[in-house]
Amino acid sequence: MTIVTTVPTRSLAPQLSRRVEEAALNAWPSLHQVLYDGWLLRFSRGFTKRANSIVPLYESTRAIAEKVRYCENLYARERLTTIFRLTSLPEQLALRQQLSDRGYTAFDLTHVLYLPLAELHEPETDFHRLDIDDWLSIYARMTGVDAATQQLHGLLLKGIRSECCFGAVKQDGRVLALGLAVLEEELVGLFDVVTDPNHRQQGHGRTLISALTGWGGRSGAQGAYLQMLADNRAASALYVSLGFSRLHSYEYLATT
Repeated sequence: MTIVTTVPTRSLAPQLSRRVEEAALNAWPSLHQVLYDGWLLRFSRGFTKRANSIVPLYESTRAIAEKVRYCENLYARERLTTIFRLTSLPEQLALRQQLSDRGYTAFDLTHVLYLPLAELHEPETDFHRLDIDDWLSIYARMTGVDAATQQLHGLLLKGIRSECCFGAVKQDGRVLALGLAVLEEELVGLFDVVTDPNHRQQGHGRTLISALTGWGGRSGAQGAYLQMLADNRAASALYVSLGFSRLHSYEYLATT
């Protein structure tokens, strides 16, 4: 089993983690949001947990039980499950315990990986930039999402205000891997990375990640980040070999 190591500069890790969390929220916007006593409530008609969960931003002033009831009522009105997204940062430990006491259970442990971009690389020859509509169409076909989900996906991506690179690895005119890079000042985030199921373990994912991080570095980014499910061993092996290491983790909490 591949183990992702942590970033060695521990004194800077919490500060960097908070900055990456901020950039990731901007890079993956929701359709609607409500800011409530330090919690960001995100709503996107159920498309992805990231865009339909509660993200604590700073310390609360109201009683937690009161706030949770308010959130549960609001999400129920939207016909959505009440889901919290909590990181491994120390300031969220107390809230995690209180949610656990209320019957919330954790799932989908996810590692946030980080790569310092110390060197600039030339663009990969098989890498191509696509316009958003072509990229979405190919992504939907490659992942098998339905038309309604594709439309929601498009609405979220078109809501990104930062500069984006919709990238693809092509050979003989065929797209073999896709991914999205979102640039925000010194950081570039990687999202929606997927390889054609019939062409995995052939180096296309490595080419894609290298190209997206290279684009970010040439555009001024000093570091790249991405989010990976903790049990994704194949992805872990790839990212570690490219130099990524674990910055922090997060998971979702909901009632069963």
